[in-house]
Amino acid sequence: MEISALKLSHPAKSLNGTVRLTGSKSESNRALIIQALGGGKVRIENLSSAADTVTLQQALRAASGQRGDSTQQTVIDVGPAGTAMRFLTAYLAITDGRYLLTGSDRMKQRPIGILVDALTTLGADVRYAETAGYPPLAIQGGFTQQTAHVRVQGHVSSQYLSALLLVASSLPQGLNLQIEGELTSRPYLTMTLNMLAEAGIQHRWEADTISIMPQTASPCQLTIEPDWSAASYWYAMVALANEANLFLPNLKSSSLQGDAAIVEIMTHFGVASSFEDGGLRIQKTTVHSAKKLFDFKECPDLAQTVIVCAAALKRDLSFTGLHTLKIKETDRIAALQNELAKFGVRLVEDGAVYHLHTEGLHSPEQLIIDTYEDHRMAMAFAPLALVFSNMQINEPRVVEKSYPDFWKHLKQQGFVIS
Repeated sequence: MEISALKLSHPAKSLNGTVRLTGSKSESNRALIIQALGGGKVRIENLSSAADTVTLQQALRAASGQRGDSTQQTVIDVGPAGTAMRFLTAYLAITDGRYLLTGSDRMKQRPIGILVDALTTLGADVRYAETAGYPPLAIQGGFTQQTAHVRVQGHVSSQYLSALLLVASSLPQGLNLQIEGELTSRPYLTMTLNMLAEAGIQHRWEADTISIMPQTASPCQLTIEPDWSAASYWYAMVALANEANLFLPNLKSSSLQGDAAIVEIMTHFGVASSFEDGGLRIQKTTVHSAKKLFDFKECPDLAQTVIVCAAALKRDLSFTGLHTLKIKETDRIAALQNELAKFGVRLVEDGAVYHLHTEGLHSPEQLIIDTYEDHRMAMAFAPLALVFSNMQINEPRVVEKSYPDFWKHLKQQGFVIS
């Protein structure tokens, strides 16, 4: 039976024990493409159970079943899985077969023209099946490469760049990818290149150009680290609890994931981190921070969590690097503004800077949070159950996109969920 809403509270307001997080969705999705192009040489350990990763697995299986068959079109529907859409666009473009790559209604509103333009420059046959610049895409896989040189804007989405880099070594001429302008989410691009290196795919990054020559993968095992974005929600809960001491196994201080930035960010919200044998311990501490401006350009997926946490702590802070949030699963800026307003907090846009105003913060009789088909909206607002006694999360199953065990883990930590 479909659950349309969950009621959420935490009477004890204390957290203690161990939380075992799912594997990183970002690492898992990159690993799956590397494996698919790796000629049977690449094994994956601790693959994420997130719905996005399952979707990508199924899509790659479907493409593999149709490889080389251009007599019929294979329809691949990724639903709301944005990373899968971007990575598959590049992967299917170089994979023999005829494909229609589509997704949810929201996915059909998320731009993909920058990536399609780059692929067609290389020689790929990728066409828009409905609206120019947006999915669905009609892809005739396999192509004669026209050039190794493409130029791509760096400020819109690093996933466009990663999609191209993941397939670069399989191109007959390789790839010289020139990044135009400012680069958003650099850690995600570094993650892609580091994981390729783990599989023996070498690159050269000089100035604004990344070059990858034609080459094959080496036999390897890609071990997926737990998801730092999933950890970020527990950081928020520690910050909002009366007392907290949690252990998160297998997280590493030298992580490939950009969202590991949460360690430093949350020192300003009263959370101390210490790496021990086998993982990470996070504890509630006294806050001593005068920091007023936070930049999420390198880690935009942390923005909702930190902004909601700051609102609940009545911290009037400012934020930059939020420009990509408007083209995510939902317009995350508008969604944040709508839901924060329900307990009297304003998020005000001022050019590229957003200001949080908490002078109107109050405790409503019942706080009902809408999730906008966005997993991060549900998980960013859930920690507020440590602050507000009567709270409801609508459409809670959205968490399956990246953290399927989220509600189960909350129950294990004393949250009352009904």
